[in-house]
Amino acid sequence: MTPALDLSGRVAVVTGASRGIGYFIAKELAAAGAHVIAVARTVGGLEELDDEIKAAGGQATLVPLDLADMAGIDRLGGAIHERWGKLDVLVANAGVLGVISPIGHVEAKTFEKVMTINVTSTWRLIRSVDPLLRLSDAGRAIVLSSNAAHSARAFWAPYAASKAAVETMMRSWAHEAENLPLRVNAADPGATRTAMRAQAMPGEDPETLPHPSEIAKRIVPLASPALKETGLIFQAKHNRFVAYRQPE
Repeated sequence: MTPALDLSGRVAVVTGASRGIGYFIAKELAAAGAHVIAVARTVGGLEELDDEIKAAGGQATLVPLDLADMAGIDRLGGAIHERWGKLDVLVANAGVLGVISPIGHVEAKTFEKVMTINVTSTWRLIRSVDPLLRLSDAGRAIVLSSNAAHSARAFWAPYAASKAAVETMMRSWAHEAENLPLRVNAADPGATRTAMRAQAMPGEDPETLPHPSEIAKRIVPLASPALKETGLIFQAKHNRFVAYRQPE
């Protein structure tokens, strides 16, 4: 039997925490004892999350922040350092789909938004908290990805390219930290009952998909101080997460 995850005394950042997978990852981390720094644009969703975490005996700090605000991401790192002096867990979950469209029909502003939120803000977040994760005795970074990064399916070019870029950044970061206690991995949740999935697949029956709370339970073990793996992509397959390493 797998022992319960204990994150007591640890500090975790979750972006995109106001709904979907990020919301439930934040709840799971808090239930394991972590103090969750919940980051999202939607204040209402953050407040609902805070209520649920506190009702269950957990702790959270809410950070209403649009991840297009790069200076705001920089300030977040500074604020964490000032209050806690370190960071133990990063879950870079926030992302946008953009549009499902032939690549030649994608508007410049749409492409730029996808890259800003999915790629540039993830890099900026990594830059902001990497020094803090290095101060942890067991820093853990989890970057949310997608099979779109590998399938390169028709009409998904902006989103697929953004997730391929994120996975490549993750792998480089993991190599840089190989001799440190820091572990860096990606998680591909697969098809999940979220608003983004409904936007991408409007004719799909959401009841045929796993609830984001189920997926969150599978992702959160990547935050364990006992985790050894790094530089891997964990994919949801057959009700469990399977790790694989891309060719070097």
